[in-house]
Amino acid sequence: MLRYTQALITQISQTAVCNRHHTIEQQLCRWLLLTLDRLNSEELVMTQELIASMLGVRREGITEAAGKLQQAGIIRYRRGHITVLDQIGLKAHVCECYDVVKKEFDRLFRDVRKY
Repeated sequence: MLRYTQALITQISQTAVCNRHHTIEQQLCRWLLLTLDRLNSEELVMTQELIASMLGVRREGITEAAGKLQQAGIIRYRRGHITVLDQIGLKAHVCECYDVVKKEFDRLFRDVRKY
């Protein structure tokens, strides 16, 4: 329980920093990568409205950021479905906040078996 709490505090703190200092596109990339780290799929079933709500931004900002990523061939977006086509490309667009959170999760849960 303490490891989970530490990981959650790290994620909350880094999200606050990220929301203040980085573009919506970088925030979207961070969120997509962190979500993919917890899934066994490259496809997310999620509306832009929900993502906007989770990131605390307007839906139009998510629409614009997702459009840029789609034009770059990094994601494919269709009504409520986001498929990551190029995870390396996504990592090239993300801010350093993703690495901070990922490294902390990896450190805290390295001995926990993934299912």
